[in-house]
Amino acid sequence: MYEAVVIGVSAGGLDALSKIIPQLPEDYPLSVSVVQHTRKDMDDFLANHLDGLSPIKVKEAEWQESLKPGTVYIAPSGYHLLVEKDKTFAFSVDPPVNYAIPSIDVLFESAARVYGSKLIGVVLTGANRDGTKGLKKIKEAGGLTVVQEPKTAAATEMPRSAITNVNVDRIVGLSEMGTCLTELAKEH
Repeated sequence: MYEAVVIGVSAGGLDALSKIIPQLPEDYPLSVSVVQHTRKDMDDFLANHLDGLSPIKVKEAEWQESLKPGTVYIAPSGYHLLVEKDKTFAFSVDPPVNYAIPSIDVLFESAARVYGSKLIGVVLTGANRDGTKGLKKIKEAGGLTVVQEPKTAAATEMPRSAITNVNVDRIVGLSEMGTCLTELAKEH
């Protein structure tokens, strides 16, 4: 049923992703694309760090790369990450959205157009409202929406905004998120 997962995270993201991504099995049947708010000059530390912790392959997304199951793609700093109709990545240097580049909303909205009901959108910890509009687009396209339980978030504003403004399908604690995403993939 599902083909892809998109995850948006900001403040507290390294810790959250370090708990979730290692729980995904090597043969995870979906592609996973992640926007972590970063400074413009960040290197690929996050992808390398998570790849070292995880059975699933984690890498920085590349221009025109095809999204493949069993891979976690991290948005490179300094670019918005988008999914094109042919299920490849594109980058944009448009101005920041919600004060962020990469922006969660940009990834979520492009992925919703491509995957529709075959998409799972996840909003995690963060101190702004990025991700809310994109999660709403995923919901409108028939996708599944999942938000981190704010009590388990390092910064609660992003998950609270999503819960307040979107009729989310699931609210999941940080320690259960990896298991939840693994179970949802079995509905694949």
